[in-house]
This record gives sequence, structure tokens and C-alpha cells, in this order.
Amino acid sequence: MAQASVGFHCPDCSRSGKQRVIRGPVAFDPIVAKVLIGLNLAAFVAAGAWGGRPMSLGQKPIEELALFGPSVDNGEIYRVVTSAFLHDGLMHLAFNMWALWVIGPVLERAFGRSRFIGLYTVSLLGGSFGALLVEPRAFTVGASGAIFGMFGAMAIAQRAVGQSVWAGGIGPILGINLFLTFAIPFISVGGHVGGLVAGAATGAVMIPMIRAKQPDWMVLAAQGAIGLVCLIGAIWAAGTWIDPIF
Repeated sequence: MAQASVGFHCPDCSRSGKQRVIRGPVAFDPIVAKVLIGLNLAAFVAAGAWGGRPMSLGQKPIEELALFGPSVDNGEIYRVVTSAFLHDGLMHLAFNMWALWVIGPVLERAFGRSRFIGLYTVSLLGGSFGALLVEPRAFTVGASGAIFGMFGAMAIAQRAVGQSVWAGGIGPILGINLFLTFAIPFISVGGHVGGLVAGAATGAVMIPMIRAKQPDWMVLAAQGAIGLVCLIGAIWAAGTWIDPIF
């Protein structure tokens, strides 16, 4: 036997030089989830430096970038996005980023990177819509709407393959988070529920399209349509000046 880099080869195989190398599957790198976490971390550090409070938000970032109905109604529509990258404290940031790191790579691998970006964006917009619909005059920050959207899409995906959401684990996680949403003061009920509904709706639309092997542009167009509805709804809700529902 001839010694090789791994184990031994018989003399005939060594002379032939025809040994086969069988490689395992290439490890999936959740690039989008990593970039989103990086953006949130960078925004947290930048906002802390800007507001003069390194581990929390200062008044300036809240006034300029947080979701606030009157400001959105005055044309500052960018707030429906910028607010989702601000977090009021390290624990707020840590929880959302932990959820994004746990669930994000699973959805990114299942749906593909471009469709995962679409899902996250639509969920973010749905969270802003819900927050403005329920409390248009409250300053709202956080990625929770997008996180709840991922919860909703995960639940739809598990049901699509015949798996129980309770056995799969997303059911208990979602149940606990919904309980905390309504039980703890100062949590954006509209933001969480709005993101959940938007994410679930996006999953319900795109999963059958993916299984039917529809072109990516059609799936992205469907996501864009839902996102546009959420954006228009957010602008409308910002201008209604309704009294808070909760």
C-alpha cells in the first residue's frame, strides 16, 4: 500500500493516478443576514455617537429619523425605513439581531438571497404601516416589524410543507412574542402585528410561485406590489391623524 494524504492507496491506484475526490456540499453563507445585522450594528453605533448616548438613542436621532406620523405626513417618507435601523438600547438591539441571526439564514437559504431581501423589506414596510395606523403620533424605532414578518413567513413556509408550526418551533416563539407585545407597555403593537401580517402575506404569495418555478422577476414583482401597498398605507395612516387604537 502507498501512503496518501488521507489514508492509503493500493499500488495499482497510485500508478493510475485516477483517484476520485468526492466533495461534500458547499456550506451556505448567509450574506444578506450578515449585512443586515452589520447595518443595524453600524446604525446603533452611529446614532449613539450622534445623540451623545453611546448605548442608547439620543434625542437628535429620534427627532430626525424615527417613525413619526406628522413628519411622514410632511414628506419625510424615508422615516418608514430609517426607523427600522434604530434601536433604543442594547437589549432592544440584541434581541432583534439574535432573532435575525437565528431565522434569517434559514429563510435566506430557503427562498434565495434576492427574495429574502424582498421579504425583509416588505415586512419592514408592513411594520411601519401598522405602527402609523395604531399610533401615528408616537415616535417608533426598531427592526421588530421586519423580525415579526420573518416569523410570519416562517410559519407559512412550515405549513406549506405540512409541518406543524408548534412542532417546528416557530409557533411557541411567535406566541410568546405576541403575548409580550400586548403585555408590556411602550411596545409598538401596530409595528409588530403589521410586520407579521405583511410577512405572512408575502410568504403566502411567493411560496406557491417558487414551488411552481415561476421566474424570479415575477416573485419579486409580487413582493414589490405588497410592499407598495404597505408604503402607500403608511403614508395614508400618517396623514389620517386618528386617535391611537391601543
